[in-house]
Amino acid sequence: MLDHGQAPPLSQEKRKPVNPLLRRKPVEQLVAEGGQGEGGTLRRSLTMWQLTMISIGATLGTGIFVVLGEAAPKAGPAVTIAFIVAGLTALFSALSYAELAGSVPVSGSSYSYSYATMGEFIAWVCGWCLVLEYAVSVSAVAVGWGQYLNELLDGTLGITLPEKLSAAPLGDGGFINLPSLVVVLLAMVFLMRGAKESARINTIMVVVKIVTLLLFIGIGVLGIKGGNYAPLAPLGITGISAAASTLFFSYIGFDAASTAGEEAKNPKKDLPRAIMLSLGIVTVLYCLVAFVAVGAMPWQDFEGTEAALAQIMTDVTGGTFWGVVLAAGAVVAIASVVFAVLYGQTRILFAMSRDGLVPKIFAKVDEKTGAPRANVLIVSLFCGALAAFIPLGELANATSIGTLFAFALVNVAVMILRRTKPDMPRTFKVALFPVTPILGFLACGYMMYSLPVATWIAFGVWMAVGIVVYFLYGVRRSRLATAEM
Repeated sequence: MLDHGQAPPLSQEKRKPVNPLLRRKPVEQLVAEGGQGEGGTLRRSLTMWQLTMISIGATLGTGIFVVLGEAAPKAGPAVTIAFIVAGLTALFSALSYAELAGSVPVSGSSYSYSYATMGEFIAWVCGWCLVLEYAVSVSAVAVGWGQYLNELLDGTLGITLPEKLSAAPLGDGGFINLPSLVVVLLAMVFLMRGAKESARINTIMVVVKIVTLLLFIGIGVLGIKGGNYAPLAPLGITGISAAASTLFFSYIGFDAASTAGEEAKNPKKDLPRAIMLSLGIVTVLYCLVAFVAVGAMPWQDFEGTEAALAQIMTDVTGGTFWGVVLAAGAVVAIASVVFAVLYGQTRILFAMSRDGLVPKIFAKVDEKTGAPRANVLIVSLFCGALAAFIPLGELANATSIGTLFAFALVNVAVMILRRTKPDMPRTFKVALFPVTPILGFLACGYMMYSLPVATWIAFGVWMAVGIVVYFLYGVRRSRLATAEM
């Protein structure tokens, strides 16, 4: 790894002019540039345990604390099956992520993998999708955080924030979702301190939320009524598919570990392990909590509630104490998702900036903390604004489609890299290749198909804007373009 200075120039062979849309960044150069930023370098300080906690932190909490209230009315008691379907879809892509993360341990995640295999234009499209995935995800999770904060305030102080200050104006009838904005800004403050300090804070929050969910399972199981599981799938396969598409949003965090590739101590071995371990832990907890939740409360009652678990705890125990404890745990749990996903977004933009596709300010590293502080500030303000003014449902769907598209590209990338660089050292290999990545690609496509038309329209508009930005800015400022001059 280079410790100082600029990344090595491309060889003369690589400088030959090629179609700008198809130019690829060599894997060797991606790895050699690891950690390099404007004015400083990222610090390798994260262990496998901390990487796993980042991945769990970005994943565990969102779907079960927040989006469960949106998915249960679609799938009914079969929402547990919907979690399994979404988890299997994530698993196919997670295997591909694990192989690429171990082979190309860089901060850009699927953006960088696409750059090395499918060319600059596809890489830009993937990076643009990741901006949608991560930035909008932060905002969506922050919206749910506000709901549990109100539950906590109501149970402890007997007050709630007025709707004007706790709901988005676009669809929810409020003026500003102030709690959502606050949690994003708090995450920003911690991320400014650097990866090592941020990882410590994240680990504490992850432990708290795992304990909270285990507590819910232990108490919630006492309220299960067999009749609540019938009929199992009132809306049939269509309902399960629709719920799974929404719940896929809950699994996007596992790829956050791959965005820490340039800050991990032993990325080639630790990144694949962290990705697979975190996905396994999260899937088991999601399914157990969902099974208990729909058994303890009729699936119809989930409609319109974004703090369902706290309500179940209150109903089962006949008092408010355990509901308040659950709400407190959820406040910490969802805050950790905001924190970890925001971290991932800043590192992806860091990689895109280093490649010249977005402004240099996103790659500027503070020498004292080793963190891209300007990047963190800009991204946090943008995500905070989205969280303050856009309702949860639209944010969740927009995140899902961006994620599914990026995951589909990762499955393609792993197949291309196996063919173009068959002898490249790999610390992890996808099982049953090429069947697994093909299934991953098809599963992502099916889930995208299951999303509503309005989400596809929003996605189309987002992609159109991204293409315009690329041709007006990135195509000429790309470091590969300047190397050809």
